[in-house]
Parts: sequence; C-alpha cells; structure tokens
Amino acid sequence: MSNHETVNEILVRLFANILDIEEKCLKIGEFSDLSITEMHVIDNIGLTSERTMSDTAKAVKVTSGTLTTAIDNLIKKGYVERRRSSEDRRVVKIRLTERGREAYKSHEDFHKDLVTSALERLSSHEEEVLIKVLTNIDEFFSEKYKHAGWY
Repeated sequence: MSNHETVNEILVRLFANILDIEEKCLKIGEFSDLSITEMHVIDNIGLTSERTMSDTAKAVKVTSGTLTTAIDNLIKKGYVERRRSSEDRRVVKIRLTERGREAYKSHEDFHKDLVTSALERLSSHEEEVLIKVLTNIDEFFSEKYKHAGWY
C-alpha cells in the first residue's frame, strides 16, 4: 500500500471513528435526547451570553433554515432560548439555558477526555510531532478548500 493510500485510509477511519464514538457516548449519557448535530450547535453557541442566528449558521456552515429547525428542536428540548433583538427586530439572538450549558460542559469534557486518552500513549516528542503534522494537515485543508468556499 502506498503512503497516500495509507494516509487516506487512516484519515477516513479516524474521522468516522471519532464521530461514531461521539454519537455512542451521547446516546448513553445524560443528554441522550440530543443528536450529534444538535450537540455541535450547542457547542458552537457556547457559553457566550448571546449569539445571533446568522453568526451561528455561518459558523456551523448550515443555512438559516436548517439552523432554525435545529434551534426549534433545541428550544422544545429545553437547551436553547431565542429572542429578537430590541435594537433591530430583524436580528434573532440565541443563548443556552442552564440545561444547555450543562450539555456544553459535558461535551467539552468528552473532548478533553478524548484528547487526554490519545496523548497519554505518546512521549512529549511524539506529541510535538503530532501537533506539527495535524497543524500542517489543517492548514492544507484550509488553504485548498477555502478557495472553493467549502471551508
């Protein structure tokens, strides 16, 4: 197998495994009523006091309509609050409820544990090499696909 094929296989498997692990952990945890997409919306809203719907849609890379559907579901489930701006009625602001903040912190802890578990097997030199390699891959994707409007 060539290096290109090996890297491709590892990246595809790694991305799929991380999403699969994240989904399975979500389904057995306290926030099992959330989909992985909903959790990522919560993660993007974060612990800010408020965010606009349009900023959140851009950051999550979905249309306003798709985000509206997700936010409607998150409001029904008690994770998000929505209100119109008093300065400009066209602007819709969202923020996490207390339950939403708990879900955010749980997801943040999951990612910290994931990284800690991955790094505990590496020496400090291997950690530095991994960071350099991942940074290079991230910069490559960012440069290559930003021009296409995908990133």
